[in-house]
Amino acid sequence: MDIPTLFTTMTEDNAPDGQPANLITLQNTRGMTAVVMDIGATWLSCTLPIPGQAPREVLLGVSNMADFISQSTYLGATVGRYANRINKGQFSINKQAYQVDTNQAGNCLHGGSDGFDQRRWQISSQTAHSVTFTLLSEDGDQGFPGTLTASVNYTLTEQNQMQISYHAVTDKATPVNLTNHAYFNLDGADPASDCRKHSLKIDADQYLPTNETGIPLDGLTPVTDTSFDFRQAKLIKQDFLQDQQQQLCKGYDHAFQLNTDGQLGQLAVQLTSADKAVTLNLYTTKPAMQLYTGNWLAGTPNRNAGVYSDYAGIALETQFLPDSPNHPEWSSNAAILAVEKSITKKPFTSLSIVKWRNTNHSK
Repeated sequence: MDIPTLFTTMTEDNAPDGQPANLITLQNTRGMTAVVMDIGATWLSCTLPIPGQAPREVLLGVSNMADFISQSTYLGATVGRYANRINKGQFSINKQAYQVDTNQAGNCLHGGSDGFDQRRWQISSQTAHSVTFTLLSEDGDQGFPGTLTASVNYTLTEQNQMQISYHAVTDKATPVNLTNHAYFNLDGADPASDCRKHSLKIDADQYLPTNETGIPLDGLTPVTDTSFDFRQAKLIKQDFLQDQQQQLCKGYDHAFQLNTDGQLGQLAVQLTSADKAVTLNLYTTKPAMQLYTGNWLAGTPNRNAGVYSDYAGIALETQFLPDSPNHPEWSSNAAILAVEKSITKKPFTSLSIVKWRNTNHSK
């Protein structure tokens, strides 16, 4: 779907607050284009120039507001207050117990049933290459303590980088774990092929086993001699469903503790299309990344009045480890955004960079 058409179809119907969505196009001189939307601070579309081919859409997405509201797979949205899962929606801060909204198998997933992914974010600044969205989340929102002001900045660079930067402040200690839930298919999202044909490399020596509802078990486990070893690039399908951990959730839906230690200069993840025309390089200040191979995408609306199939796209969610508010022994416990003093607020900041290159063109 071309971008002018997307602007028309996404705004024909109003968002849940009764007003049409606002869409913004970011474009560089190399021909890369991204479209973002204020509802959910969502990354709607990303098209790449491919030498000798038509521009390629590499993000799964929808083409109208009704489909965006009805889908439950968080396509391209900013999720929070807490991305991933909190066991039974319960945690304690400074000996104060909290119960937050539970919306999946008795746990809190991506902030609850009314998370940040379908709310209208305010456009606080905008240029030709960048836009910042801001959201105010009141004390008690979905049960979370503290009034939280969160912002997400999207910047498209001339180096074909999409930089996504998060910032938050609070007036009470609270869990904060913001991420983007884009699904990538570098072979083309319209129509989408099977993402398991992609090659994937993850700089991680450990991953986090979970139970059948995605809650961590005994802690981080070495990837050595398991199907979770992506330290050398391999096809996703190579070891797919080869162990009980994958079989519990129909594929990969697990967090990896990255070796990059929050250093943006170190490559954390590399994903390459099956046709080897496109490579995605991911850099992040976050300590972990959730790999999700779209195991439950079947029936999700696509842009062409049809639906996606399972494994149509892969999510690479940079974040803190799931349920980390209940695991102070993990270094990723920085997911608790604390208050230094009664007046001074300690900010939450992180940055993830997705950079593409046309593999064939670079040879």
